[in-house]
Amino acid sequence: MRTGVWLIGAHGNVATTAIVGARALAAGETETTGLVTARDPYARLDLPPVEEFVFGGHDISETSVLSTARSLAESATVPLNVVQAVSDDLERVEERITAGTTVNCGRAVEELASETMSGTSFSNAVDRIREDYRTFASEQNVDRLVVVNVSSTEPRLSSPERYDTLNAFERAIEEDDRELPASSLYAYAALVDDHPYINFTPSTGAALGGLKELAERTNVPHMGRDGKTGETLLKSALAPMFAQRNLQVLSWEGHNILGNADGQVLEDDANKAGKLASKGGVLDGILEGEFHNRVRIDYTPPLGDWKTAWDDIRFRGFLGTQMKMQFTWEGSDSVLAAPLVLDLVRLIAHADEHGEGGLQPQLASFFKSPLGVDEHDLSRQFDMLDSYVDRHEGET
Repeated sequence: MRTGVWLIGAHGNVATTAIVGARALAAGETETTGLVTARDPYARLDLPPVEEFVFGGHDISETSVLSTARSLAESATVPLNVVQAVSDDLERVEERITAGTTVNCGRAVEELASETMSGTSFSNAVDRIREDYRTFASEQNVDRLVVVNVSSTEPRLSSPERYDTLNAFERAIEEDDRELPASSLYAYAALVDDHPYINFTPSTGAALGGLKELAERTNVPHMGRDGKTGETLLKSALAPMFAQRNLQVLSWEGHNILGNADGQVLEDDANKAGKLASKGGVLDGILEGEFHNRVRIDYTPPLGDWKTAWDDIRFRGFLGTQMKMQFTWEGSDSVLAAPLVLDLVRLIAHADEHGEGGLQPQLASFFKSPLGVDEHDLSRQFDMLDSYVDRHEGET
């Protein structure tokens, strides 16, 4: 079974790092460190090999996967020798990347765009996306196409309930409803043609009721939202400690600085709102009672792809004594995210192979705001994935 991966935001740092990593694995230039599906029990599932993934996608910039990879190497994010070893592969991938759409992606994204789809109607945009999916799958002899959104964050949708049914969503496309965001058009184009869809961003994607209805009707797996890679990953592992020890958290202040294109987009308050809601909501889902919970994100250009998060936690213990914990998380945003993208493609392809459509709760550990899942404790989320493996091993 040949697996195609269509990346929305294919020239971005996360997409490029995922492509470089997959091709480096195929060339024997790197190891599987960071891939969840490379370790037991998940490696025991019959998953498509990362080394055989075929990549294509959409982007709105005139740059290339290879130039992005070289830029990442200059910032010591990706080893230069690895980029050089797979440069021919990256040039071949570039031939499969075409212009995307920026509809309702916000002013910050539109200002970064150098090339977009021609045509103005939403129906035309959806038709073009579907045709690009079909052409790629046909030309690359792909048996299954997985669509992954790794583009910059869109502004939040003001009235998502307006699209709670598939009829309402499709009517909005026909009427050129200017509220519909690009991420949802991409999700619709995937689900209506039976392509599994992953939303690795805080954008709306397939979170709308009408698109969930479509996924159930077509029995296509989908999941999101917002990949859990750094500070929030640590929060979902650390916050349960306070809850389980009955320590009262009084405040949890987080300050994030990053310097890549995503950081630049998040300078816009409209685009930043969805990201802040996603990052802050994890603690509300784990800790009880009222407490101060604030997250800040600031663009700091010299950091490039490197992200720093500083957290200050004030809590109360026995006899009312107040204490504090502070930590600093420093990491490459893309290197943390890319293996998870590859993991998700493997796992959602597995679900599709076994006829498991709709939301995929076993993938909750990969997301800050997992659709359809209220559990945010990281260990309990992994229990869901473990149970999924156990069920499939039992069937075998």
